Amino acid sequence: MNEALDRTDPVRAWIASVVGLALALAGGVALFPQQVYDGFIWKYFWGPVVADAHGQACAQRIGGETVLDGDCTTGIVAEPGYTTISTASYAVILLIALVGVIFLLRRLDVGDDRGLFFAVIPFVFFGGALRTVEDANIVLLNAGDPAIGFPASALLISPLIYVVVFAVTLAALVGSVAATDRGLVERYEYPLFATGAILLSITIAYLAGLALTMEEIGFEPMVPIITLVGATVLAALAWVLTERYAPEVNRGTGYMGLVIVWGHAVDGVANVLSLDWPHAFGLPQYEPKHVVNAAIQDVTEVIQPAWLTDLIGHTWPFIPVKVGAALFVVWLFNDEMFDESPTYTLLLLIAVLAVGLGPGTRDFLRATFGI
Repeated sequence: MNEALDRTDPVRAWIASVVGLALALAGGVALFPQQVYDGFIWKYFWGPVVADAHGQACAQRIGGETVLDGDCTTGIVAEPGYTTISTASYAVILLIALVGVIFLLRRLDVGDDRGLFFAVIPFVFFGGALRTVEDANIVLLNAGDPAIGFPASALLISPLIYVVVFAVTLAALVGSVAATDRGLVERYEYPLFATGAILLSITIAYLAGLALTMEEIGFEPMVPIITLVGATVLAALAWVLTERYAPEVNRGTGYMGLVIVWGHAVDGVANVLSLDWPHAFGLPQYEPKHVVNAAIQDVTEVIQPAWLTDLIGHTWPFIPVKVGAALFVVWLFNDEMFDESPTYTLLLLIAVLAVGLGPGTRDFLRATFGI
């Protein structure tokens, strides 16, 4: 048995597993369309996207047809957002994709140096900016004039938007490595970083164009300035203090850890600005999207004196929580992890950065354009 496992090519095994799952799903749809497609794929995956794309409270599947503007009580009902089943399914898909990415990076002979981490930073910004494009489109949809119609708008809705950003990043990586192999560039990180920066610039320019042409979209330049400067000051302070009093925190990650702390500080500052201070910038009132953020807000409101809440707000603890949690995670990544599995460790660090800087970018861009 062990000899058979040793002879098995892990890449071929992964491909066979993915193809097998796809064929099994396709077979189920062909043989049992109502149970597999309507009752599973549509209800938990495509239906919520359809409802979200049309700005509806739900979408219904009745007699094999999708119904909008229904009563949300008949047929198979799908609501925007995630369910336990869809969340668990996405976790499995993410795990499968992560294994595939590791195989791809090994095939390309990249991913064992820290340059990859810094090269994909623009793509993290790009993902958050693209989510803002989705938010802007929903605002315009509610006003009766969406900038991007369905089904194209579905690509901007969670979770499909993550697939889009993931695919674009992988395509840019493969292209950058190919350019390096052909001697067009010295290092693959340069065109990879440049591609992400160009995509980010195009997305920001698109949002700026909407702000200039659509009255529903505004522009408040102080929001990104305060967010980015504030996050930079917080990250720099955290770096100086840890280097002086707890240098072991940064020993494994180095400047990658600084970027991660900065990314989570961006999320913290952006949340405080949009939740506690929208009136100062003439912005709409936002509600917390994170469970932790909402809990912190509720607890602070209970234990903090009312006069102090009126003065400084009640979401400010989210900033030290975000920075502290980021420092703790950075501290966990020691030299042994990089020595034993550098590719897997780098991917984890990129994921840690993405869960902070991605939502943070979306939050401060939403506030910047008054979405």
